[in-house]
Amino acid sequence: MTPRRQQILSTAADLFAARGFHGVSMGDIGAAVGVSGPALYKHFAGKEDILEQCLLHASDQLLAGARELLPDPAVPDGALVALIARHADFALDNPALIVVQEREWGAMGAETRTQVRKHQLAYIEVWTDALRPLRPDLGATEARAAVQAAFGLLNSTPHSARIGRAAMRDLLTRMARAALLTPPAGLTPPAGPDPGR
Repeated sequence: MTPRRQQILSTAADLFAARGFHGVSMGDIGAAVGVSGPALYKHFAGKEDILEQCLLHASDQLLAGARELLPDPAVPDGALVALIARHADFALDNPALIVVQEREWGAMGAETRTQVRKHQLAYIEVWTDALRPLRPDLGATEARAAVQAAFGLLNSTPHSARIGRAAMRDLLTRMARAALLTPPAGLTPPAGPDPGR
């Protein structure tokens, strides 16, 4: 992707997050990047295309980055720790995209929603494959649910208190690791009747 296209997408995501998709015009996006609204049509088919490319590019980036993190047998939790760190960086650097993903999903065309969802499901599977050897107590469905819950924690950045990027990154990664890698405490079985009675 060219730097100019990336600049347009990043600026548009900020505007969509601040005002909503329907509250932003092509003219608004053009003015924010220093061109006329019509000049944007050299790069994108329209406002919906810009929104779709924002979310497609984000899901592509996350999936491609995750697939690079192959497990190392010498460091059993290495891939998961790296996935957590990479996602935390993405969430801290792109809070507007997280807001847009949550709020403007329905503004995208059906074909793009299908593509984005396909990439998201593949991303979940990469995480699940990294988690399951470390948590044999979890079945596949439970592991996926745990991974998606961890995403909720990591993607809280648009709503998080601002404590500085480094401190927030450390907090998010520690919490996500604890949530995913700490098995729940065993339940005490209910007391049965006293056989001595």
